[in-house]
Amino acid sequence: MTQTHKKRLAIVLLIVMGIGTAAALALTAFKENMLYFFSPTQIMAGEAPTDRMIRIGGMVNKGSLQRASNSLLVKFDVTDYAHTISVEYTGILPDLFREDQGIVAIGQMQADGRFLAKEVLAKHDENYMPPEVADALKTAQTP
Repeated sequence: MTQTHKKRLAIVLLIVMGIGTAAALALTAFKENMLYFFSPTQIMAGEAPTDRMIRIGGMVNKGSLQRASNSLLVKFDVTDYAHTISVEYTGILPDLFREDQGIVAIGQMQADGRFLAKEVLAKHDENYMPPEVADALKTAQTP
């Protein structure tokens, strides 16, 4: 192998190592920013992590909405008709948020079983339901 071939081989190896390192870093960052969806049944079964942000979805239980009089704290229950999770959210709820309606909340499970939401999303019309919520409700209702 000549000196020129050795230099070319070294350059090619450096390029391949650089691309591999960049790909590994990108995949690691992508994995850390993934928001997995869990239904209340999956959460009660212990499938949801407590150390990272997740999305939960289901229907807001009728009569479960409680608003604090001196702050923006809102508490409500989300159900898939098989299990129910208590959700706490501090902030302004979407205009379309109401009881007995499908929602998706982004946040983190707490050790005491509450879900502390950072963001709450409500469906945008009467005919739409997020696909994950519809699938979770169908699964929970099927014995």
